[in-house]
Amino acid sequence: MPTTFKQIAAILNPPAPHMVGDGFRVHNFFPSGYKINMDPFYLLDYNAKIEFSARKHPRGVGVHPHRGFETVTIAYHGAVAHHDSAGNSGVINPGDIQWMTAASGILHKEYHEERYSQKGGPFQMVQLWVNLPAKYKMTAPKYQAIEHANIATFKLAEDSGVIEVIAGNYQSVKGSAFTYTPIELYNIRLKANGKAVLNTPEHYNTAMIVIEGSITINDTEKIDTNQMVHFNHTGTQIDIGSNEEAIVLFLSGAPINEPIAQYGPFLMNKPEELEQAIEDYNTGKFGYLEE
Repeated sequence: MPTTFKQIAAILNPPAPHMVGDGFRVHNFFPSGYKINMDPFYLLDYNAKIEFSARKHPRGVGVHPHRGFETVTIAYHGAVAHHDSAGNSGVINPGDIQWMTAASGILHKEYHEERYSQKGGPFQMVQLWVNLPAKYKMTAPKYQAIEHANIATFKLAEDSGVIEVIAGNYQSVKGSAFTYTPIELYNIRLKANGKAVLNTPEHYNTAMIVIEGSITINDTEKIDTNQMVHFNHTGTQIDIGSNEEAIVLFLSGAPINEPIAQYGPFLMNKPEELEQAIEDYNTGKFGYLEE
């Protein structure tokens, strides 16, 4: 049967940046920057590569709550330390993934890791908010720490590079992260003139960001560093060719197709569930975390 290439809906430049706390300078591609449907992914903040000066007291974001979804932090440069009210803590180093299921509610803080802060240097991160279906929104919080060395990896043919399968499946390789709904999330690391072929179901919502370098998609469209490609639902195959060494973050997932009620760090289905979340937070039901 003939190949049916997935069609590009739009090539998106980074929206104007804003600060999250004093440690993250992010471009919000969605839902604020562009009104695109990426269900089950609700939010994508992209901290494009910048240089932070050395600083004794680490920059970051203070204690804040989450309920009803998961946060996925992907580190490319720099290092982030984190703590939460469930007792989890650690450092996200370059190549690592932090997959936090806030679910019924958690308090969280994240900031530049102390040694990185004192030294300064390049900093580049992605944070995704992944929605949870209604039946899982009030389950117990949990945490997946995925170190770079332990990410499931597929070696591409002709020494083209590797695909790090964070979640989902790429050919014979099963992703490292557990997910509540079908999600494909990869870091594609290509050498110069490398090639990769992706396949994803037509009904999945699909996009990719060029983290480093530049690529050509389906032999037609050149995509530069920091640009996002949003695909429509026509076709299943995406061919990627690298014009130089490149890193591409690929995300694709089956839509949950449930109503969304969102307020700040709460992502629920109904307005009354937001009211309950606020009440629970104000009455201490998310636990305690020192600033």
